[in-house]
Amino acid sequence: MSAQEYELIQEEDECCLKRYRKQCMQEMHERLSFGPKFECVHELESGEAFLEVIEKEHRLTLVVVHIYQHGVKGCEQMNSCLDCLAAEYPTVKFCRIDAVATGAAERFSSEVLPTLLVYKAGELLGNFLAITKHFNEEFFATDVEGFLNEYGLLSEKEFSACADDEDDAGEVE
Repeated sequence: MSAQEYELIQEEDECCLKRYRKQCMQEMHERLSFGPKFECVHELESGEAFLEVIEKEHRLTLVVVHIYQHGVKGCEQMNSCLDCLAAEYPTVKFCRIDAVATGAAERFSSEVLPTLLVYKAGELLGNFLAITKHFNEEFFATDVEGFLNEYGLLSEKEFSACADDEDDAGEVE
């Protein structure tokens, strides 16, 4: 066997080993990541759906429900913020429901909207009425994220432990 052939075989072995390590890391990450992944905001159509999501979700799943009403200042902006947060916190179940659809519209007047309710294992952890009063006129997902983090309600963001970059220069062996 020539030196060139030996080097080619060695490079191929290293490449296979890297792929194998990456696959093992991905599998381990998947096994350790418990619970379902949501990655989007779920629209709740009725008060029954609202109760079901609170009572029947996995006990370790954090459920954030936005009660909104069309035309109420801050509600559309909060919807946009939650769309962003849902992508960043896939293990948190973000939901929204129109105040009228709750069946308790009289409790959710425009003075208390937008409202965020945070549940875990069926228990109410946070009840934030007229939440936009805590923000500037113009607020963003990072503001909502910071607010929820102040109360210790959001878990750490997920990150991709196994990026499929061809450039593995920063990889630790």
